[in-house]
Amino acid sequence: MDKHGFFVFFSSVRRGYPWLKSDMKKIDVSGNTISGLQNPFAGLDADGLPGGTDEPLTVTTSAAARRVVLRRETAHRGGKAVVVVGAIPPEIADDEIGRVARRLRKSCGCGGTVRGREIEIQGDQPAKVAALLEEWGFRVGGVRA
Repeated sequence: MDKHGFFVFFSSVRRGYPWLKSDMKKIDVSGNTISGLQNPFAGLDADGLPGGTDEPLTVTTSAAARRVVLRRETAHRGGKAVVVVGAIPPEIADDEIGRVARRLRKSCGCGGTVRGREIEIQGDQPAKVAALLEEWGFRVGGVRA
């Protein structure tokens, strides 16, 4: 190659330019010690923080108002399937729909969202979604397998 090419670069490395030296001081990142820095989390205390949300989900509506319908959709999703929890009655508040969606996502180990008054859970797992909703006191109709 010519004098501005690849070989010239590596010959300059062998000459030892300071920004290319391998014997420069290395920073310890093992986590054992933080040299020269302050630990920003040293003063934090976990006592008094609220616990997790592992408590059972309770929906505060009558049994007749807790009927939902499951359906499987693949349209406009690149062939990927989602389970849509629809026909949610108006007696169930929007914040309760959000809590149910969050618990479904966490229990199914997948993503999802709330669009309007429908919960979309990613993946083709309607049996698991139906079982969870029935466990939480909903009457489930629609697709199950």
